[in-house]
Amino acid sequence: MSEFLQLLISGLSAGAIYALAAVGFTLLWQASQTINFAQGEFVMVPAFFVLAFSVKLGLPLWLAMALALVLSILLLGVVFKKLVVEPMMRHGTLPLVIATIALGLLMKEAVKEFYSPLGQPFPSLFPQDVFSIFGAVVSIPDIANFVIAMGTILALQLFLARTRTGRCMQATAQNPDVAQILGVDIKRMVLYTFLINGALATIASILITPIYLAKFSNGEVLGLVAFIAAIVGGFNQIRGALVGGLLIGVIDNLAATYVSAEYRQAIPMILLIGIILVRPQGLLGTAEGRTV
Repeated sequence: MSEFLQLLISGLSAGAIYALAAVGFTLLWQASQTINFAQGEFVMVPAFFVLAFSVKLGLPLWLAMALALVLSILLLGVVFKKLVVEPMMRHGTLPLVIATIALGLLMKEAVKEFYSPLGQPFPSLFPQDVFSIFGAVVSIPDIANFVIAMGTILALQLFLARTRTGRCMQATAQNPDVAQILGVDIKRMVLYTFLINGALATIASILITPIYLAKFSNGEVLGLVAFIAAIVGGFNQIRGALVGGLLIGVIDNLAATYVSAEYRQAIPMILLIGIILVRPQGLLGTAEGRTV
C-alpha cells in the first residue's frame, strides 16, 4: 500500500507538469485553431536558456530563470505567432501543422549544435529531502512541483473567469466574430494566448528538467505526452487537459512498476486509442459540429 501511495504521489507530480504543456496545447487550439507540434520543444528550450544565463554568464539562478521566462515569452509567444503561425494560417491547417513540426526539428537541432548533444545537469529549486506519508516515502520536489503546477493552472483559470481580459479571451475562443462585434480586440486576445503558452512551457521546463536532465531530445517525449493528455482529457477544455495530464502521469508510474518499464511509453498510446474509440471528444470534452 505504501508503495502504491508513493507511486501515486510521484505520478500526480509528473502529471501536473504534463498538464501545463497540455493546457498550452488547448489554449492555442481554442484561440486560433493552432495545433503546435513543437510544444515539446517549447518545454525543452527554456531550460537551456536558464543554463546559458546561469552557467555561461554566471548569473544567479533566480535571475537566470526570470530572464529565461521573459525570453521564452517573447520567442515562443510573439515571434512564433508573427513568423510561423500568421504567415502559414492563411494557407490552412495542414501547412501550419507541417510548419510546427519543422520548427520543432529546428529547435532540437539548434540546441544540439550550439549548446551540447549531451544531457546537462539542471539545478533543482528545492532540497532533495524526503518525508513519510502513511509509510510512503515522498520527496519535497514531488510535492513542490505538484503544488506549483496546480497553482499555476488554478491561477490561469481564475484569470480567465474573473478578469475582463480573461473573459474577452474566452469570448474570442468561443466565437471570434461575435466577440469582434462586441468590441473585443481579438488579435490582442489571441496574442495573449500565445504569451501565456510561452509562460506555461517555461514553468513546465523549470520543474521537469531537474528530473530528466537538460537534453535536446526531451521535447520528443514531452510533446507526445502533452498532446495525448490534451486529447484524452478533451481538446477544447482546460480542465480536460489537466485531468489528462494527471491521468497519464499516474498510469505511466504504475505501469512502469507493475507492468513493464520497457513498455511504459506504450501505455499512454493504448489509453489514447481506448479513449478515442469510446469517447472521441475526450473525457471532459464536448462534441463540436462543423459545417463542411
